[in-house]
Amino acid sequence: MKQHQLKIYNTLSRKKENFEPINSPFVGMYVCGPTVYGDAHLGHARPAITFDTVYRYLSYLDYKVRYVRNITDVGHLTGDADEGEDKIAKKAKLEQLEPMEVAQQYTDTYHRDMELLNTIKPSIEPRATGHIPEQIALVTSILEEGLAYEVNGSVYFDVLKYNEKEKYGKLSGRVLEELMVGTRDLDGQGEKRNTVDFALWKKAAPEHLMKWDSPWGLGFPGWHLECTAMSSKYLGKHFDIHGGGMDLMFPHHECEIAQGNACNHQDPAKYWMHNNMITINGQKMGKSLGNFITLQELFTGEHKLLEQAYSPMTIRFFILTAHYRSTLDFSNEALKAAQKGFKKIINGLQIAKKLKYVNEENVHLDEEQVRQVTSSIQNAYRAMDDDFNTAQAIGHVFNLLKKINSFYTGQLKPGVLGETIFQKMINTYIIFVEKILGLKEEQPETQEGLINVLLKIYGEAKIARNYDKVDEIRAGLKEMGYVVKDMKDKIDWAYEE
Repeated sequence: MKQHQLKIYNTLSRKKENFEPINSPFVGMYVCGPTVYGDAHLGHARPAITFDTVYRYLSYLDYKVRYVRNITDVGHLTGDADEGEDKIAKKAKLEQLEPMEVAQQYTDTYHRDMELLNTIKPSIEPRATGHIPEQIALVTSILEEGLAYEVNGSVYFDVLKYNEKEKYGKLSGRVLEELMVGTRDLDGQGEKRNTVDFALWKKAAPEHLMKWDSPWGLGFPGWHLECTAMSSKYLGKHFDIHGGGMDLMFPHHECEIAQGNACNHQDPAKYWMHNNMITINGQKMGKSLGNFITLQELFTGEHKLLEQAYSPMTIRFFILTAHYRSTLDFSNEALKAAQKGFKKIINGLQIAKKLKYVNEENVHLDEEQVRQVTSSIQNAYRAMDDDFNTAQAIGHVFNLLKKINSFYTGQLKPGVLGETIFQKMINTYIIFVEKILGLKEEQPETQEGLINVLLKIYGEAKIARNYDKVDEIRAGLKEMGYVVKDMKDKIDWAYEE
C-alpha cells in the first residue's frame, strides 16, 4: 500500500474522517446509477466522473476496489409519495416499445457517453429487474421485523415505528416531527398509516406494464428498495463507501439507511459521499426552463444555449476543476476556459512523454528548483488525500507543467533537478493526467502521423526558403486546431489553446 492518509468527508457525520476500510486493502463502493428512460445529461456526468476519480485514486493507492453502480430500470415513479407512473413504462407507452427496449436503448447510450467521458466501467453493474427475488426477500424480512405493513397488495415501511429505536433523518438532517407537520394536511388520505411512510412494494394496476408475482400479489418494487438489495448482495450488509448526487440524500439514501437497519440491523455504509448539483448559467437545470442539456448536445453543440461544441474531455476537465462537494455552474465562458486549460494539460502530456534526462557538463544541482518541484508533487497528492480535491490538485499539476515547459524550451536544464527528481516530475505529471484525473488526447491516432508528415514538408520548405509553402502549412494546421512550434533545434506542434 502507498503511504497516504486519505480523508473523506462523511455526509453521515458531517465531517472529514480518516479513511479506514472495513477489510483493508479491499474496498466496497456502491454508487447510485441512472434511471434509464432518457439520454444521459449533465446531471449524470458529474457523479459518474466524481466516483470514477474516487475509484481511480483508491486503485492508485493499491486498494482492491469492488465498484458497484446500479441501473434503475423499474420502480422510479413520476410523482411524489409513491404515486404516478413508472418512468420507463411511461416512456415505453409514448414510444410504443416494450419497457425493456426503452431500458436497453438508454442503457446503451449511457454507456456510450460514459466511455466518451473516459470513465472506467464498474466492477459490477446490476439492474433492478434482475434482482426481484432479492427485493421480495428484503420486504419479507422487514415485515417480520414488524417495521412494515401490507395494505391491499402494497407494502409500506413504517417510519414512525422505526424511529422509536433508530433516528430517521440522520443522514439528511431532516427532523421527523417537522416532516410530519409539513404533510399533516394529507393525513388519512391513501393507504399509508403516515404520509412519511414509503413503499417497499407497490400493487400493480391492471394497465401497469412492469409487474411481478409476490406474496402480496402482482406488483413491483419501490425505488429505494433496489439499492439495498443489490448493495448488500454484492458488497455485504455493511460496506465502505456509498455515493451519489446530493439530490439523492433525501429521501432515497435516507430510506436505504432505514431499510438496512431494519433488515440487517446496521447502517449499509461506513462513509456516505455526495457530489453537489449542477446549474446552467446560475439556474437549476430543467426542461421547463429550456436549459436541459444532454451530453450528446454538448458534444455536438446542438443546443440553443451553446455557442459551440465541447469535447468529452473538456467536460471531464471542467467538472474536475471544482471540488465535488461544491456547486458547479455551466456557462459558455466557463467551458471555453476549461477547453483552453485541457489543451494546455494535453500539450504538457505530449511534452512530458518526449522529455529525456540528459546529464550535461557544467550544469549543477539547484536546490531551489528541486524544492519547488518536490513541493508541487507533494501538494498534488496532499490535495487528493484531502477528500479528493481535484481542483487543488489540478493547480499543482499546472505548476509542474510550467517546469516541464521550461525544460522543453531549454530555459532549464535537467541537471538542475538531478535524474531522480527530474524523472519523478515527469512520472507524477503523467500519472495525474492519465491515471488519476482520467484525461486523454482526443485526436484520432492517424492524425498525428499526418501532422508529422506536414511538419517534415514544413521543415524542408523552410530550409529551401519557400516561405509561401511554410505559411500555407502553418495556416492549414491552424485551421485544424494545431500550432507549429518553431524552436532553435527542432520543429514541433501543439494543440491551439
